[in-house]
Amino acid sequence: MNKIVLDTNGYVSYLSGDKNILHSLVEAEIIFMSLFVLGELLAGFKGGNREKDNLAILRTFLNKPGVRVLNASAETADYFALIKNNLKEAGTPIPVNDIWIGAHTMQTGSILITYDRHFKYIPGLRLWEKI
Repeated sequence: MNKIVLDTNGYVSYLSGDKNILHSLVEAEIIFMSLFVLGELLAGFKGGNREKDNLAILRTFLNKPGVRVLNASAETADYFALIKNNLKEAGTPIPVNDIWIGAHTMQTGSILITYDRHFKYIPGLRLWEKI
């Protein structure tokens, strides 16, 4: 596995000691975290009672060699529009943030590490083998 995008539940599972995800992270050359995953994580931290601890752990992870945060661009928006339209035509809507995460995954030619099955509805999206 060369490049991966880590979904929110992938990051949480990694922190919980998921050996399959850990193995995938070790094998990856580049680990991308979508800005939208970052937003979901930060929102979750705000709602919990360990915000400072969780922020420190996240910062440590983001500072590891090979980890990069993906910001949205016009190219990301093009992928978003394509995915959203395809899902609408197929009658298989998924959460908006997940469309953005899928767009980042396709834009970078990465594999998405997630446990969310609805990502299978995105044509052409490369998914982690555990799904």
